[in-house]
Amino acid sequence: MLEGKQGPGDPAASRRGRGERGGASARRAARSGGGPSLSLTYIKRKIPLYEVLNEEGLAIIETNADRVLAEIGIEFRDDPEALALWKDAGADVQGERVRFPKGLCRELLKTAPPVFTQHARNPERSVQIGGDATVFAPVYGPPFVRDLDGNRRYATIEDFRNFVKLAYRAPSIHHSGGTVCEPVDIPVNKRHLDMIYSHMRYSDKPFMGSVTAPERAEDTVEMCKILFGAEFVAQNTVLVSLINANSPMTFDDTMLGAAKVYARNNQACIITPFILAGAMSPVTVAGTLTQVLAEVLAGAAFTQLVNPGAPVLMGTFASSISMQSGAPTFGTPEPSLVSYGAAQLARRIGLPFRTGGSLCASKLPDAQAAYESANTLNATLLAGTNFVLHSAGWLEGGLASCYEKFIMDVDQLGMAQKLAEGVDLSENGQAMDAIAEVGPGSHYLGCAHTQANFQTAFYRSNIADNNSFEQWESEGRKTAAQRANEIARNWLESYEAPDLDPAIDEALMGFIKKKKESMPDAFT
Repeated sequence: MLEGKQGPGDPAASRRGRGERGGASARRAARSGGGPSLSLTYIKRKIPLYEVLNEEGLAIIETNADRVLAEIGIEFRDDPEALALWKDAGADVQGERVRFPKGLCRELLKTAPPVFTQHARNPERSVQIGGDATVFAPVYGPPFVRDLDGNRRYATIEDFRNFVKLAYRAPSIHHSGGTVCEPVDIPVNKRHLDMIYSHMRYSDKPFMGSVTAPERAEDTVEMCKILFGAEFVAQNTVLVSLINANSPMTFDDTMLGAAKVYARNNQACIITPFILAGAMSPVTVAGTLTQVLAEVLAGAAFTQLVNPGAPVLMGTFASSISMQSGAPTFGTPEPSLVSYGAAQLARRIGLPFRTGGSLCASKLPDAQAAYESANTLNATLLAGTNFVLHSAGWLEGGLASCYEKFIMDVDQLGMAQKLAEGVDLSENGQAMDAIAEVGPGSHYLGCAHTQANFQTAFYRSNIADNNSFEQWESEGRKTAAQRANEIARNWLESYEAPDLDPAIDEALMGFIKKKKESMPDAFT
């Protein structure tokens, strides 16, 4: 674990930029759902893990994964360097197919840290990845948005900035994320510059790097060197980036190229098989877990060939599909079982684990979205997931980032964080003085213990309406989505950017300008 290092800039200035502006502002923030001054640290779980596989089951999956690696192999496509690295490490390389002697991948992974710190530019925002920590990050990747006027449309850079700002303001979001939506109004070969800059400028939480081409990963690292300082980046992890396996059992040159850039620079990779079970893995939970483990072992071990000791996470994104239409489905039991089992396997190989989020297939922030997201999120938390992508804003099977659902999900994340705190067994938590004061047949509403704890006793949702029908009706009969819409608008209207050293900002803008001028626009 990397400890004791401080990020760049003035922490006091960062705190001022987050809006520590007095009691009235704090009260307004509380009424509107919280703000930066109310941000929660990453979750430090105090509740037991939920495990679905016993020792025999785990051994079966691991044995089967070893067979896949040794007998079937994994393809590393269009990357001669990767193939050469594996050959030198003792693997059997035939064309682009790599077969691994039993134990090779696990031996290589002994250099990977089980826990590390991802540093934010504001040191108070740095997060632990691994161990008993859970970090919530926003939605990742959608090309569309469902905006605050109810329109479904292609995302723009303004939407991207808005979601970064909402994630910055959200108390229960610990991470700025990565491609919170795809800004299609900027050329494909240049938009990564604007996206990374947005995370740096409009938030001071940790963020993810670009992986759509190796040179874009290089740009991300160079921008981080400007933001944090080159020496700090060389010695610390400031990026966590998503490297997807092209399941089944394939890594392509784009993902391998980005993985090499980040690993060589001591930055973290999340090796994630992206699986729609029934199409990209077997239809069974055990079969899917076998393939997931084999792909992760190969991909994660590869990062250690590139740079022993580079941080790496075991990831999985597993959805079921409709066997009638082939469309992905969410919130169903089987992917939850995959998440639980994969988390156990990650702990067995000593890697931090990523999965889950608030996933749904619904086209609107409605009851279907709520049920499916809750089912996914609960399993994610109870599995002991360390890094949770798609925690807020996911809609339509990942095709759309939704403003209203983002706010609704943030509320659920706050509840999850409260649950993860477990049972308070302190003297105050035991409440014996309250029980003695009230005695038989009375009530606790006016007792000293209740009065001392009433502001913090229970989680208070800023989305749910718990008032009478008459009061709800008199206040406009608002739905949860309408209340979320109002909160999102309030957060964006009252947003204030965290302070950033003008010299650093100028250097970042100069880097972006030079890079953009060096190449023509490309939209494919």
